[in-house]
Amino acid sequence: MSGLPRGQSPAPLRRFGLPRFAGVRPEVPARPVLSVSGVVRRPVQIELAELLALPGRREQVGDLHCVTTWSATDLLWGGVPFRAAHEVLAARVRPHPECAWVTFTGLDGYRSCLPLADALAEDVLLADRLDGVPLTGEQGAPVRLVAPAHYGYKNVRHVCAVEYRLSYDPGSAGPLAHRRGRVEREERSPVLPGWVWRRLWRSLLPRVRRRYDHDARGETRLT
Repeated sequence: MSGLPRGQSPAPLRRFGLPRFAGVRPEVPARPVLSVSGVVRRPVQIELAELLALPGRREQVGDLHCVTTWSATDLLWGGVPFRAAHEVLAARVRPHPECAWVTFTGLDGYRSCLPLADALAEDVLLADRLDGVPLTGEQGAPVRLVAPAHYGYKNVRHVCAVEYRLSYDPGSAGPLAHRRGRVEREERSPVLPGWVWRRLWRSLLPRVRRRYDHDARGETRLT
C-alpha cells in the first residue's frame, strides 16, 4: 500500500509479540525506576519521573511496523528523547568508552538490543504518552521505547532497565532477531532475506495471532 514500507499492511495498534510473553501483564509501580548497568563504572537506579522531566520533552508522530507485516501509522507519541536520557545516565554510570550496544528490558522480562548509535537517533523516544494521554498497561506503561526506524520487536514496552554493552545481545527473540532490524532495509531477521520472511509471516500471521490471543487469556500478573 502506498506510503507504507515494503511488505507492510495497515492495522490498528494492538498488543502483540512473542507468544510466550502474551499472558504477562506487569503491574506498573507507583514510583517506577530505571536500572542502569552493564559495562559501567557505577550501576544506578534512577526514578523514571526524573528522566521524563528532562528538557527536550516533545511529541512526535511515528509509525510502528511489526515484523509480521502489519503497521500502525500516525501514532502521536510523547516523551523524552533517549539521547537526552543517555546524557544524564552516562554522566552517572560512566559507560566503557568502547560501549557500542544497549539492551532495553521491560517489566515483563522481554528484552531487545540496539546499536548505541541507533538508540541515540533523533527520533528514538522514551515515551510515556500516546495521543496526548498516559500510556496504559496494554500500551507499555510506564514507559516504552519508540524507535520508528526499527521493527516493533526493537520497541520494548514497560522499560525498566538499560544495559550498556560491548557486544550484541540477541535478546528475547534470539537468533531470529536482526542486530539492527531497520524497516527501510527490511532487516526482518539475519536468517533468510527480508522478502522471504515477508511471505512467511503473511501466511503465518493469522495462526500466530490466534496463539497470542489464546495465551493472553491466561494472563499472569507480575507485581
